[in-house]
Amino acid sequence: MKRDFVTMFDLSKEEISEIFKLTKQLKESQNKGIEHKILKDKTLAMVFEKPSLRTRVTFETGMTHLGGHAIYLAPADIQLGKRETVPDAARNLSRWVDIIMARVFTHKTVEDIAKSASIPVINGLSDLEHPCQIMADLFTIIEKKGTLEDVTIAYVGDGNNVCNSFISASIVLGFKLNIATPAGHEPRKEYTEKAKNTKLTHNPIEAIADADIIYTDVWASMGQERETAKRKQIFMPFQINRELLQHTNKDYVVMHCLPAHRGEEISDEVIDGTNSIVLDQAENRLHAQKGIMVWLSQHN
Repeated sequence: MKRDFVTMFDLSKEEISEIFKLTKQLKESQNKGIEHKILKDKTLAMVFEKPSLRTRVTFETGMTHLGGHAIYLAPADIQLGKRETVPDAARNLSRWVDIIMARVFTHKTVEDIAKSASIPVINGLSDLEHPCQIMADLFTIIEKKGTLEDVTIAYVGDGNNVCNSFISASIVLGFKLNIATPAGHEPRKEYTEKAKNTKLTHNPIEAIADADIIYTDVWASMGQERETAKRKQIFMPFQINRELLQHTNKDYVVMHCLPAHRGEEISDEVIDGTNSIVLDQAENRLHAQKGIMVWLSQHN
């Protein structure tokens, strides 16, 4: 059976552990200068409908480290659904390359690519989920805390794709998750209805009170730019700043998937502070995605 990574639900707890083990090995090899050309002569097609810094650089660099090659397909190059249908594009790519990574506007697009492609497909971001980000984040938390057991993650901000993927990961892995959003900006019900270890609140102080990890993201995602001014007013009480963090554990760390809108969802003093691990999680996008690509190649 073909394996894809479109949502966190595509992997079991045991499979996620396997990928984290691979990620750790690959990171250690890189840090020691040991070559790991596991995907020698393999090609990754990177389909982009949305711009990116981290996703493009980490996937392309990761494929190079693994001995393979990555092809960047910009929106103007492929024009999914315009020049040809999504299924036709996926079937063509399947004849030429070995893996597809797609960063798209709607989740249905990456689902349609996965259904039509005969090769593994990775969700590099959709409006519903951002599973590669969460894999990097959870790997980073394990590095810092040693385990996900007995760890409480507080997500403060918009109930967006990152938030949805955190919920799905908590369902699969069982860690405790607190989510604080303004009323009307909660994560999707089809996720929260399944979540046994997730607490929803509209009070950021309540969410972070027992948290080991304080996580935030932008208030207006790509495609919501027209709502930016309105959202600033609604979300300002949810800013991660020094005053808010006085209400949490002494051993907390702060995370942000980046890019950050400094002075909005997070203050300069926090993102640049001693408790911030945002650059560690950004680096781990590279290592975690290498682990995902290797694992998928081994299971297809």
